[in-house]
Formats: sequence, C-alpha cells, structure tokens
Amino acid sequence: MTSRTSAPGTATAPWWDRSSPWLIVLIFAAALVAYSPALSAGFIWDDAGHVTRPELRTLGGLYRIWFDFGATQQYYPLLHSAFWLESHLWGDAPFGYHLLNVLLHATAACLFATVLRRLAVPGAWLAALLFTLHPVAAESVAWVAEQKNTLSLVFYLCAALAYLRFEDDRRPARYAVASLWFFAALATKTVTATLPAALLVLAWWRRGRIDVRRDVLPLLPWFALALVGGLLTAWAERTLIGAQGEGFGLGPVERVLLAGRVVWFYLLQLLWPANLVFIYPRWTVDAASAWQYLFPLAAVGLAVALLLTRRRGQLAAYLLFGGALFPALGFVNVYPFLFSYVADHFQYLASLAVHATLGVGLTLALARWRAATLGGFAVLLLALGFLTSRQSANFRDNLTLFSATLERNPDSWMVRNNLAEALAAAGRHEEAIPHLQRALQLRPDFPLAENNLGDDLRVLGRLNEAIPHLERALKLQPKFAEAHNNLAAALMVAGRAAEGLAHFQEAVRLKPGYAVAHRNLGLALATEGRTAEALPHFATAVRLDPTDAEAELNWAIALTLSDQFSAAVPHFERAAQLAPADARVPITYGRALARAGRHAEAVTRFRAALELAPTDADAWYNLALSCRQLGRAGEAAEAMANAQRYRGAR
Repeated sequence: MTSRTSAPGTATAPWWDRSSPWLIVLIFAAALVAYSPALSAGFIWDDAGHVTRPELRTLGGLYRIWFDFGATQQYYPLLHSAFWLESHLWGDAPFGYHLLNVLLHATAACLFATVLRRLAVPGAWLAALLFTLHPVAAESVAWVAEQKNTLSLVFYLCAALAYLRFEDDRRPARYAVASLWFFAALATKTVTATLPAALLVLAWWRRGRIDVRRDVLPLLPWFALALVGGLLTAWAERTLIGAQGEGFGLGPVERVLLAGRVVWFYLLQLLWPANLVFIYPRWTVDAASAWQYLFPLAAVGLAVALLLTRRRGQLAAYLLFGGALFPALGFVNVYPFLFSYVADHFQYLASLAVHATLGVGLTLALARWRAATLGGFAVLLLALGFLTSRQSANFRDNLTLFSATLERNPDSWMVRNNLAEALAAAGRHEEAIPHLQRALQLRPDFPLAENNLGDDLRVLGRLNEAIPHLERALKLQPKFAEAHNNLAAALMVAGRAAEGLAHFQEAVRLKPGYAVAHRNLGLALATEGRTAEALPHFATAVRLDPTDAEAELNWAIALTLSDQFSAAVPHFERAAQLAPADARVPITYGRALARAGRHAEAVTRFRAALELAPTDADAWYNLALSCRQLGRAGEAAEAMANAQRYRGAR
C-alpha cells in the first residue's frame, strides 16, 4: 500500500477513488449477479449446526445462545443471535439466508473501500470490486454456515473505520462506538481478534513509527478482549468440537513448517484462483523433509527484503495478510485440520490486504496506460465473476458439492463420507456403500463412516452386515448417540427388541436433545406394548423438532391406543399439515376415526389418501369397511373390489 496526496472525494480524484452512489450500486449488482446460483441453493453439510434449531427459537433459546456454551456448535453468540432472528423471519427457507450472505458480502466490500479511502490508499473501489468478485470468497458467501465470515467482516470494518475516526479527534464517544463494533465482531467470529494488531501496523505504516501513548495504550483493552475471545474459542474447539487427539499431534517445528506453507498457499490462491476445492488434500508435514523448510524461510525472507528495501506499504500489507491468517496458520488447533490444513473461508478476512495492494498496482498502471488497464481490468472482473458464479453453483446441495470436490480430491476420507451421506439422503443407499468402504480403507478407525455404512446396509435390509459395522462404530466411539440409535433400529428389525430398547435409551441419555432417538424410543416402547412409557418420548421429540410429522403421527397413534382419541386428534391434524403428500397419515387417521365410530369422517380421510395413492389396497379396504358401517353397500362393494384387485397386483 502507498498513500497519496489528494484528498478522497475531491474533484481531481478519479472515479475509483471517489465516493459515489453508483459505485455502491455496482458493487451490490455485481455481487448479486455473480452469486445468483447460490440464491437458489439449499442448505449443505453443517448448516444444520448453525441455523437455529427449533428448540432454541424462543426467548429462552436466545438466552441459552448467550449463556450456555454447549447450546450452539461454536460459541459465537452474536452470530447465533442473528441466525435466531433469521429463523423467525424466514424459518427454514434457505433463500433468505443466502440472500443476506450476499448482501453482507457486498456491504463489506463497500466498507472496505470506505476504509481504504479513509487511509488515502489509491484504488479503493478497484480493490473493493476485486474483493466482491474474487472466487476465493465464494466459500464464505455461498455457504450459509459461513455467515460468521461475512457478518464478522462487516463488524470488523465498522470497528476499524470508527477507530480511525477516533484517531482524528480522540473523543471518548468515538472510542466507545469503535469498541462496541469490535466486541460485535469478536462475538460473531474471533478471527477478528487480529484487528488491534492490524491497527498498530496501520499506525506504523502511516507515521513510520508506533507511539506507545497514542497508538498502544488505547488498544490495550482491545488486546485483552481479543485474548479472552481467542482463548475461549480455542477451548471450545478443543473440548466442545473435538480439535484434540491423534490428528492434531504436530510439534513446534512442524507447526512452523505448516505456517510457512499455508501463507504461500493462500497467496497463490488469490493470485491464481484456478483450482479451488471445497476440501483440499491434507498435506503431510514432515520435519525430516528439507524442502518443507523453504516455505517458512521464504516467508521470513520476503518480510526482511521488504524491510531492507524500505517498501513500507508492501511490508504493511504483507504483515496485515499474515496477521489476519494467524488463527489459521496451525499454531492453534481447529477441527477442520483433521481433514485439511487449508480452506478458502480461512482467508476471507486476510484477502483484503492483497486486494488493497492489487488496487494500488492497478492505479499505478492506470496512470501510465489508462485505456489498456481499464479494458484489462474489465476483462479480469468478468473472468473473476464467471469463476465465482461457477464456484458458488457447487454449493447448490450436498450431492453437487461433494461430487465436485471428489473430482479434485479423490483420496479424502471426509469427502467420501460426506458424498455417501448425500447419496443416502437422496435414497441412493446402494451407491453410497462403495464410498464408505473406500473411506474406511483411507481411514480405518473412522466411527462416522462405520455408522453410516451400517445404517445404509440396515436400510437395504442387510442386517447381518449392518450390525457389525454399527457395533464397530460404538467400539471406536462409545458415546456416539447416532450409532446407538441406528444399532437399536437394526436390532429391533432383527427381533432383538430388548437390546434395541437399551441402545435407544442410551442414545437419548447421551444426547437428550436428539429428537429422532426420542421418537424411535417411543415407537419401540409402543411396539412392545408399553404405550404409557412411549408418550413422553413422542412429546419430547415434537418439542425438540416441531416439524417432525412422523413423531406427531406416532404420538397420535399411541394416544389412540391409550383410549385418548380426543387428545390424539390435534396430532393427527398436525401430521397431516406437516406431510400433506404422505398417504399413511390420512389412512392412519381414518382408522382411528373408524375405531372411534366416526365412520363418515373416516371415509373422508380414506378418500383423501386415495387421491395421493390411488392403488393403495389398505386405503380401499378400510374405505369399504367404513362405507359398510354407514350402510353404503354399493360404495363398499366397489371399494372392496378395488382392495382385492390392488392387493393381488402387489
């Protein structure tokens, strides 16, 4: 970065350095066009761990988001408060989340330009356009879970801008506002803890020195807040998310080697974004390999060279880039290191320093070759926009994302497992099995793949093969609630009801908020004739997941069998609302109505079921019985004939 003499927004400044509403419109339009494929995308991978769960969508849930460290996947309370609000605005419809992410990205780009203009860095809007359309940002913008990046960057830049204004007049009110923005950034994502160090770098760049009284003392409270936030996140990554153990056993030397390589990797991805991958291959870091020392040596060498040649602007940008990357350099364990040491979303914030430097370079080129540079820049933006659009299209759904990832990273056990999960969700269990088998070849002690493989085999009816894999998953990870649930389901079908019940009970004990396990335990108890014990589990399942039609239906059936039909009616109605295309609901409801002697209403339900499934023999048979009770012999005879015809056709 270099400074300039003309003031921002003056008549002599070129358009790329002025404040203009049309530039803001251009940024937002470019973002919306480039990310248009993401706007029609659904949720992927761990979005479910970020979008507010049904049981947290209350005022009590909002309280838990702030004061219960285990309530959300990561302790980013302001981020999850934003998700809480969004869940009330658009529920589980993904469009709203995606649109907001794109708008936040565009807002961050405009704030980025504003900060650069405040610092008198040439090419502010050129840098902002590069940031808006660069495909490295696609992972942060097209992935709902990474709203933590886009939202925290908005707060980060607001804090930086407010602090720069405070530096002008040292007014306490400005400092207070800046501090609130910084707290908001930290409470959204703690990678923003690097801001006070970045402000010191900027102070050195602007004045050639750092004054303790002027520059350091005001930032000491920020450093303290950053330290607390960073330590809290490191603790959460280690204890709540699981970033510890064998997969994180790098020594000090290996971590330095990794850090050097990470810096160069991200820089190359920014300068040549041709091979972006959602999950990159995981490197082998080896202290005995001489060539791996070249990365940290080159990283240090570049800093020394910039210092010796007195290129203060370039050195400041380099320090800002490396400093913003520090949380992802490998000195602190983060869970994704288990399958890859790098990810595009890790450099979303850090990329600003490189974009600012490129903006300055473009400005220098424009001073010499204006027409040619503008033409080349326009072509570059179109190319970047195309790459971003193509990259964001990969985030349409899990099947698309992991199929694309597998093409470039075929030996990733994580990608194989995730693709298998996507195939299973699409009902393609047979296709999922080879991917899980390959995942287990790549990583034999992988409990999640063992569980998924066992469950796919269970769904296919291959119980003798399924049960050993599920048992193996629990041997590797005894507190694996999902594996207990899936093993229980397999055991119930295999006729081992007592063992199955024990595993369902263990699943809900280990994970009290596991709605599916509560529903399954209730069903297992009801099947064993223990209906009274089943009812509380159905109630819990519905409370935890109000959208679970299966739990509502099972609850209604259990109440009916307990001679509480009037209490069952609202649950039948709710199940019908939640699953309007599922013929089982009106059939079951009709049977319950017939059992209660309300045959006219039962006929209505059976006919509704037949509109959904015209060849369902059970619906025709039950319709015949109710019509007979109502004295409608002709209808009964016709319905019984259809029942016999369709039953014989099966």
